[in-house]
Amino acid sequence: MATTERQTDSGIEIKPVYTEDDVPGLELELPGEYPFTRGPYPDMYRGRPWTIRQYAGFASAEETNARFRYLLERGQHGLSVAFDLPTQLGYDSDDSRSAGEVGRTGVPIDSIADMELLLAGIPLGEVSTSMTINAPAALLLLLYELVAEGQGVRGTSLRGTVQNDILKEYVARGNYIFPPRPSMRITTDLFAYCAERIPRWNTISISGYHIREAGSTAVQELAFTLSNGIAYCAAAVEAGLSPDEFGARLSFFFNAHNHFFQEVAKFRAARRLWARIMRERFGATNPRALALRFHAQTGGSTLTAQQPENNVVRVAVQALSAVCGGAQSIHTNAFDEALALPTERSAKVALRTQQILAQEAGGTDTADPFGGAYFIEALTRELEEQAWELIERVDELGGAVEAVEQGFVQREIEEAAYRHNAEVEEGRRVIVGVNRFVEPEAEPIELQRIDPEAERRQLERTARVRAERSAEEAAAALSEVRRVARGEGNLLAPMREALRARCTIGEICEALREEFGTYDAQRG
Repeated sequence: MATTERQTDSGIEIKPVYTEDDVPGLELELPGEYPFTRGPYPDMYRGRPWTIRQYAGFASAEETNARFRYLLERGQHGLSVAFDLPTQLGYDSDDSRSAGEVGRTGVPIDSIADMELLLAGIPLGEVSTSMTINAPAALLLLLYELVAEGQGVRGTSLRGTVQNDILKEYVARGNYIFPPRPSMRITTDLFAYCAERIPRWNTISISGYHIREAGSTAVQELAFTLSNGIAYCAAAVEAGLSPDEFGARLSFFFNAHNHFFQEVAKFRAARRLWARIMRERFGATNPRALALRFHAQTGGSTLTAQQPENNVVRVAVQALSAVCGGAQSIHTNAFDEALALPTERSAKVALRTQQILAQEAGGTDTADPFGGAYFIEALTRELEEQAWELIERVDELGGAVEAVEQGFVQREIEEAAYRHNAEVEEGRRVIVGVNRFVEPEAEPIELQRIDPEAERRQLERTARVRAERSAEEAAAALSEVRRVARGEGNLLAPMREALRARCTIGEICEALREEFGTYDAQRG
């Protein structure tokens, strides 16, 4: 009987049946053992369930604080902060370039006054917090530390993650400020700062998520993410840091996409590849530096505006792949995100999805539930081999920074995205509700609306901060930031003092723009 050829988005052919012949010489280590294919911990979720960390941020610090409290009260374990576009690009809310974008895709944070409101009433010594921020990542982490100090919480007690992954901005999202090399300096300065002052903080979340959102395949997501990780490790070693020490504080951020089985295999392959890289390239021996830990978010780009309630099913399947693949924390997207920021109702459905997987579906019962399955093991091996080949191509170009500067990574992702879109448009790749099983009329759903007064209140607060601070102290602090930027010292200490003097994110980033310049993707 003839069968139709099936392939994953990475071009891996899926056979009708898998047997032991597809995984010759298979030997499975136990979870918690090198190379950690089956998970970083011996009993995985039996010992501790994954962290439910729902991403939130919109309108203003006050409204986002209310959403955080809403989610925590309903069983969320940790915070995950979404920042608006001006904050991500280092512009204050009252900058002319920020008009119309304040609070639209996340929370606006201009100064310590905003961060105090964002975290009001939240015990920072008890919760862990993830912040999705890159170019100005150090500044947001420093604000978090300053607010914690105001609560009487020492840096040694703080737990969380700051994304701090600037390389993927050049290839996938475009939210960069400075050229790659000074950006890498700030990244490694943050590594060193946290090692001394905030030792329990994960200093980077090396992100494949946005690479996949830009249109990459699963193989490209693996290869380019791990290549970026190699570049960060090399920069840290060059700065005099120990792979066994900084390697233990690295984390990763992957996309949980549509092809359930490929995603499970991808997460397993990522751990195996990273353990090999850390041991063979960097000489790490600390098991915590060898064992890749990751956060997963369901695929935002897979959500459809057509028949949006179908997205509830997509999200559940994607989240289950992250559970079966051994994620340490998970965010589930809301079903209405193709249309607007989540409402309270859709955010709660997303949260409940994770709770059902943990409490009803057996998600915490056993480690690596697909370990030994012929199909999963063959897919894991195939993804590992193809990703390694692509990592070697990046190496031949001189590494991730050079590959970015030459446009290689960008071109590879653009070509993959083009192929995917062509397949959808031609009907060769089915998207339910979009190019098959369509409905003639859209069903109306309630959407989140941003209060237009929120932007006005934000601008007024930032103006008050500038009016009430000591102008002399702020000017002196910015001058010190510029002086250190011209030299080789760690930038985080003078940036912390500038924030303490109530300088704004935009003012500090502007001082650094004057010293480092800005990056133009057209000129490089």
